[in-house]
Order: sequence, then C-alpha cells, then structure tokens
Amino acid sequence: MLRFNVILLVLIMGISIHSLYGQTPPKKFKLALVQMNVVGGDSKANLTHAREMIDKAAANKANVILLPEAMDLGWTDPSALTDAQPIPDGQTSQLLMGLAKKHSVYICSGLIEQDGEKVYNSAILIDPEGEIILTHRKINELDIGHPYYDLGDKLNVCHTEYGTFGLLICADANAQDHVLTRSLAYMGADVILSPSSWAVPPDHDNAKDPYGSLWEEAYIPVAKDFAVWIASTSNVGKMTAGPWKNWNGIGCSMVVNPKGQVVMKGPYGAAADTILYVDITPVPRPAQGTKWHEYWNSGKKQ
Repeated sequence: MLRFNVILLVLIMGISIHSLYGQTPPKKFKLALVQMNVVGGDSKANLTHAREMIDKAAANKANVILLPEAMDLGWTDPSALTDAQPIPDGQTSQLLMGLAKKHSVYICSGLIEQDGEKVYNSAILIDPEGEIILTHRKINELDIGHPYYDLGDKLNVCHTEYGTFGLLICADANAQDHVLTRSLAYMGADVILSPSSWAVPPDHDNAKDPYGSLWEEAYIPVAKDFAVWIASTSNVGKMTAGPWKNWNGIGCSMVVNPKGQVVMKGPYGAAADTILYVDITPVPRPAQGTKWHEYWNSGKKQ
C-alpha cells in the first residue's frame, strides 16, 4: 500500500509539473563559447582551428558548443562571393555535423551559405546525432554586408532536452525594438544562441571606451522580459579584406541570464582566442494558453 501511495504521489507530481510548464522541464547543460581566431577567406585554416576548439570543448564536457558568425570565411570577406558552400552538403556543414556526432554534442556555428545564385550569412544548429535541426539566415544585415549576402526571411525554433533553442546572428539582435529577439521569445525560446562578429577600428581604446554596451542594451531587456538565456560568441583576429579591412575582431563574447544579468563576458582583443564555459539552467515555459505576464507576475517563474 505504501508503495502504491508513493507511485501515485510521483504520478500526481509529474502531472502537476507538466500542467504548470506545458512540457517536461528542460535539462541543465554546459555551454562552451568558442571565441576563436577567424582568418578572412581561409576556410582551411578556420575549419582546422574550429575542429581543435570543438575537440577541446567536448573533452571539457560541454553539451552545447557555440562558434562565431561566418566562422569559415570571416564576416564581409570578399571570398563569400566565390567560396560559399551549400548546407548541408558543403565542407563546413559536413565537418561540423561529423564532429557533433563524434562527440555527441550540439554544435551551433555561423557559416557562409551558397544556395543557387544566392549567398547567405547563415547559422546552423546540429544535434548529437549529427543532423541539422535548425538553420537561420541573417535578416538584419548591416548595409556594408549587402554586397556580399542576401537576406533571410524566416525565424524558427527547435525543441531539445535542454529546452527550446532559437538562433540569431549578430546585428539581428539590434533590429528595431529588438523585434527579432522578442519574436523568438514569443515562439517559446528558452535559450537564444547568436554567432557574432564584433570588431572595432585599429585605434580603438578599450580602457577609455569599453566594448559591449551595445549588446547589453540589446540583450538585457529581452532576457529579463521573457526570462530567456541569450548567448553570443564573437571571433577575434585582424580583418584582412572587405569594408572593415584592418579592423580587429575583439571577442567580448557574452551570456545574459533570465534575470537580465551579464553572467559571463569574454576577454577583449585580437589575440583573445579562447573557450569560455557557462552552466545554463533554462527556465521552463508556462503551459500553453497561459498569458506570459500573468505567469511571470505570479511568482512561479524563478
């Protein structure tokens, strides 16, 4: 009888949890932010380095690995017009898919995508089986990127044991009124991953003008309003071609928690090639039909 009561209690608790959150609460996970040197136009060097960094992150028990925007060719490098490759059959996709399966991890990376006559600044999320489960094409591209990339026209999310993931790329987060980031949150994202490429002029003085406020202003309000995690990884290294030639990619990768707090900020500088780790505890979403602000104000969201 005691055993029956215990089983009944467990079932009731399970039903209550599912009713409250609308789904099984997502698992905690370890996120690795690969703040890597990216050499413009040199996909061979970049993919070799990405492999090294992914191997290291996986050895350090990361569950999800996030790499920068345009990891294979570099942002606005002219090689985008000649060397972009398709998804999923291109060299970049195939390498990342193989590494995700090898290490049984999720991998998210920016890459330059060729689709017929068009070229996109894209990002993919790959599951531990080596399958691409989410693809995003950058929507809010800077004007200087328009000669290189066509613009995306869709947002989407995908569901995993670590919660629901959404993808943005860099300046997508700075769309007017943060509309793209907020849209992903309304679509149910628990975690928003954003491959980025943050750069400054060669004479930038970080002591006088610390880098990062632009992204704090973009991420913090949305993270706090919707209780979502937002994580962005930027590359490092000198840009050797394109409109920002001689500018420096400077890292400063960032993670903002569901309370709107910056819980991690990577080192600054063209030589700040490193991997950063953050433990992520996604906040479960309310049951379908629950008004978000009512759920938040009820105190159930912690």
